[in-house]
Amino acid sequence: MESSIWFSLLLSLRVALVTTVLAVIVGCFIAYLLAHRRFFGRDFLDVLFTLPIILPPTVTGYYLLIIFGKNGLLGKYIYSLTGYSIVFSWHAAILASFVVSLPLMIKTATYAFETVDKNYIEIAKVHGYSRRETFFLITLPLAKSGLIAGAALTFARAAGEFGATLMVAGNIPGETQTMPLMIYSEVAAGNRVKADILVAIFTFFGFAILYAARKITQRGSNAQSRIF
Repeated sequence: MESSIWFSLLLSLRVALVTTVLAVIVGCFIAYLLAHRRFFGRDFLDVLFTLPIILPPTVTGYYLLIIFGKNGLLGKYIYSLTGYSIVFSWHAAILASFVVSLPLMIKTATYAFETVDKNYIEIAKVHGYSRRETFFLITLPLAKSGLIAGAALTFARAAGEFGATLMVAGNIPGETQTMPLMIYSEVAAGNRVKADILVAIFTFFGFAILYAARKITQRGSNAQSRIF
């Protein structure tokens, strides 16, 4: 394959991997709060984190420009302190993918935490387990299959992100051009053969990721059913 294809593919995978790690950490924390805590503003917070699912990615990207642009609400302070602007860099691709894919992780993880049998949690409390010990020893293992599924969906969504990435990272070959952006460029240029190859490669990787996640999830569910 051409070096440009390798660059775009590896960049997409790098962005998706970093995004997934961040989304799993942040998403599990938020999901646990939504699943097991009742607090003022909970519904508002839930809707706020769900919003990027229904908003057009270009709208999400525009909001990110307003906030993190060189003259944005936060971006101007970051630039004045560090001289660095995240816009039109590969870090902006991570930011866009994170914001767009985080809701998938939160929704999936919230459901996974809510379906954990509360009896096991109560038994852990009776035996003197702390809240942290209960989470890591009981809740997290029981919710593992759902969390893996959420991570897989997050990875796939981040790897395929287009609209928000185009808005904040641009479509710069050799710098910010991810695989979806490269496919768009080739189609726009009328290079159907190359576009077909890129689509086939990307589809194969997406299928492989989701298939592997499904197998891991099934294995985890079978293991839990044998234990409990």
